[in-house]
Amino acid sequence: MSETTTPRRRRLRLPSFSVQVLLGLALGVLLGWVALQLGPTAAGDPNWLTTTLDTIGSSFVTLLKTIVPPLVFLAIVASIANLQQVTNAARLAWQTLLWFAITAAISVAIGIGLGLVFQPGNSSTLSPEAGSEVGTTGSWLDFLNGLIPSNFLGLGASTQAADDGTLTTGISFNVLQIVVVAIVVGIAALRTGKAAEPFLGFTRSALAVVQKILWWVIRLAPLGTLGLIGRAVATYGWDLLAPLGSFAVAIYTGLALVLFVVYPVILRTNGLGILSFFRGAWPAIELAFVSRSSVGTLPVTQRVVERNLGVPRSYASFAVPLAATTKMDGCASIYPAISAIFVAQLFGIDLSVTDYLLIAFVSVVGSAATAGLTGAVVMLTLTLSTLGLPLAGVGLLLAIDPILDMGRTAVNVAGQALVPTIVAKREGILDVERYASASAEDLFSDDEPADADVDAEDRRPEPVAVG
Repeated sequence: MSETTTPRRRRLRLPSFSVQVLLGLALGVLLGWVALQLGPTAAGDPNWLTTTLDTIGSSFVTLLKTIVPPLVFLAIVASIANLQQVTNAARLAWQTLLWFAITAAISVAIGIGLGLVFQPGNSSTLSPEAGSEVGTTGSWLDFLNGLIPSNFLGLGASTQAADDGTLTTGISFNVLQIVVVAIVVGIAALRTGKAAEPFLGFTRSALAVVQKILWWVIRLAPLGTLGLIGRAVATYGWDLLAPLGSFAVAIYTGLALVLFVVYPVILRTNGLGILSFFRGAWPAIELAFVSRSSVGTLPVTQRVVERNLGVPRSYASFAVPLAATTKMDGCASIYPAISAIFVAQLFGIDLSVTDYLLIAFVSVVGSAATAGLTGAVVMLTLTLSTLGLPLAGVGLLLAIDPILDMGRTAVNVAGQALVPTIVAKREGILDVERYASASAEDLFSDDEPADADVDAEDRRPEPVAVG
């Protein structure tokens, strides 16, 4: 009696996730160039390819943003409930804010220095008469307005700045308000004791479900990258850079110095490997560049900080959402510093030492003050109004703002991953082995980390202890 063997089918092996994203990026640039060559329709509207790329990219970012409210709320509540001592959280929060300020101060110093070296306002071919007032302005009261929740979920009518500086209103969420609500609920559950255990069990289970949905969405990142970068190339091209070439070069030089010089120095000073950080954080940095949204990238940022860089979830779930609203070295430090010098030079206004100190002050604390609103335009108008410079100068910079915003957002997100990592290392709670073996591929595996705090009671992690 003979036995027959059934031949095994070979499964098609897809490239690694990082390669998929790079392929999406390359294909997006190609399709964007094709769409740019096609030009607008006879009616002046975007052609079908530009519209398709825009739809793909914006849909991906919208899906990510949809996950943000439940992810932030559930993660913070579950994490606070796992802390046995609230004072630990307070100390970590203070250290986080301190490093926010330190890195912001270094970034704005670089921005001021580059503004003085490049002299972007003196070398520009634009005239002050071409400027126009913008509808978006930053105020020192925005922090209080954005900190107090308008309702339990932090939802309500929101105001955001569009690329042209105009305001758009609608139903949205405020991450800072969600953080506040989640902290209050978490502390209340912690103090309630045994009666809150069913609620906390539900919270952990819901967090596990939300995280599973999140990774389904993130697997669409190659397609989203294709749409986002393709739309950027098709819509903006590079022709708009000519009148503001020196300004754009100064901005990107400052961003590169912070990302590839300042951050590595800080890492080495704290005994952390540079390549390990960039290997682990690169998925979030890359997505931030193409999406131009720190909030949209927040779920990925939080994941790389926890899974790749070894920061405990009980700390990362608080620090990363807070950073996404208040930690912006690109938008709130480098950009407003160079832009303020540009506007002053263009309008023939001499800045004194006091003015430069004001620029530094606004950059260090201004991003927290404007946490209720998002966008570099808000920070720039706050800086200009504090210095008494013409707000009409902002209108001159809006033409190339989307091109600059890609680099700004990438630096923002890199800093948002850096600070929790540094604080965790200094406080002795960083998983150094996981950090040293950081890999972008680990982010997208189906296996949960061993210390995930979303399962049953017997898998609840040890509380974060601060020495």
